Amino acid sequence: MKRVYILLTVIGAILPYYFFINFIMVNGLNLKLLGDYLFANTISSFFATDFFISCIVFWLFMYNEVKKYKIKEWWICLILNLTIGLSCALPLFLYFRHAYEDRKMN
Repeated sequence: MKRVYILLTVIGAILPYYFFINFIMVNGLNLKLLGDYLFANTISSFFATDFFISCIVFWLFMYNEVKKYKIKEWWICLILNLTIGLSCALPLFLYFRHAYEDRKMN
């Protein structure tokens, strides 16, 4: 499972950034336009809201699991979540958690 988590971490970094880089190439780093597009219609608002709520749930989950397993690398996942996205941060955190679960069992 650890290899799957690493693969999903890489995919979760590359695929979203493909679209983000395309946006920047066309519009530059126009944060106002990015925000406008993010909530441009009901379906994009749905996905944006779902993402933000999922991030909050991830942070709560991560907080509890860090306390439980004493995961030292948690901060990497927080930075990735804030800079790349949940699709990269979550599988990496699950990779770290899996490794700590294995150590705890042995």
